Amino acid sequence: MKHLFIFLFASLFIIACGGEQNRKVQIQTEYGNMTVELFNTAPLHRDNFVKLVKEGFYDDLLFHRVINGFMIQGGDPESKEAPQEQNLGSGGPGYRIKAEIGEKHFKGRLAAARTGDTANPERESSGSQFYIVDGRPATANTINQIAQRQGFTYSQQDIDIYESFGGTPNLDGQYSVFGQVVEGLDVIDKIAAVQTRPGDRPVKDVKMKIVLLN
Repeated sequence: MKHLFIFLFASLFIIACGGEQNRKVQIQTEYGNMTVELFNTAPLHRDNFVKLVKEGFYDDLLFHRVINGFMIQGGDPESKEAPQEQNLGSGGPGYRIKAEIGEKHFKGRLAAARTGDTANPERESSGSQFYIVDGRPATANTINQIAQRQGFTYSQQDIDIYESFGGTPNLDGQYSVFGQVVEGLDVIDKIAAVQTRPGDRPVKDVKMKIVLLN
């Protein structure tokens, strides 16, 4: 099964990068490190993320919103040294990014957070906040129901990955996905399992540092 996982995701990376080498970053935490490949299918998000990483923007920021079985979210600059009583999730670099929606929300996918459709009908992304999909396996029936409701289709490969490895297919078509964790999937599970306060902030701060690998 592990080899099938690697094969399926390797195929997806080839599709996503269009034959070009993907940029890689490493997200470092006390729970371990995650290597992330950034997709060339979302060049605006890729280039912005690389720019912020080069600037050290994410150093010592928090994963400030954690929901086990769903996702882990970070990238709010206001989270740096934030007291526990501070509400987080509204900070950013002062700009948004045009939507690049298309890639699926498989487990380990990196996607941009954003405000809701009412205030943001164009579904533009936060300039810095992101989430990494945790998710659980989904049945083919569930996936097909989502496809009918949203008006798009899934390939058999998509369904196989959701059934075998999980994700959050209910978010497909709504958020810009721009990367995939290729090493350190277990770190997502470790962070997702931490104790949280009301509002989904971890009781013990989970800090990050992000570095470019290529």
